[in-house]
Amino acid sequence: QVQFVESGGGLVQPGGSLRLSCKASGSIFSTNTMGWYRQAPGKERELVAAITNMHTENYADFAKGRFTVSRDNAERTVYLQMNNLKPEDTAVYYCNLAKFLREAGPWWGKGILVTVSS
Repeated sequence: QVQFVESGGGLVQPGGSLRLSCKASGSIFSTNTMGWYRQAPGKERELVAAITNMHTENYADFAKGRFTVSRDNAERTVYLQMNNLKPEDTAVYYCNLAKFLREAGPWWGKGILVTVSS
C-alpha cells in the first residue's frame, strides 16, 4: 500500500510562483526516485522533474531554469518549486514513485490542479 498526500496547487497569475508538495507513506514502497509529471487537456502525460534519493535531478526542457525539485530530510517527500509560471503550465500535476530516474514508476498520486491565468 502506498499513500500520497499532495498539496500546493491552485490558481496563480502568469509570472507567479507555486510550490507543490507530495508526501509518500506506507509499509511496502521504495522512494528511490520521486518526481512530478503533468497532463494538460488533450495532451499526453509528460515528465516535469524527478529526483533520486541521492539527489540526482532530471528536468524536462521546459522546466529548466524555472522549476526546482527537492526532497526532505526523510527522503519521503518531494517538492516542486515553480517560478515564472506561464498559461501553458496549466495542467494536473501528478506525484510519482519510481525505481529509475528517467522512467516513471507504477505508483501515482491523485493529482493536483494547477491553473495559470489572469
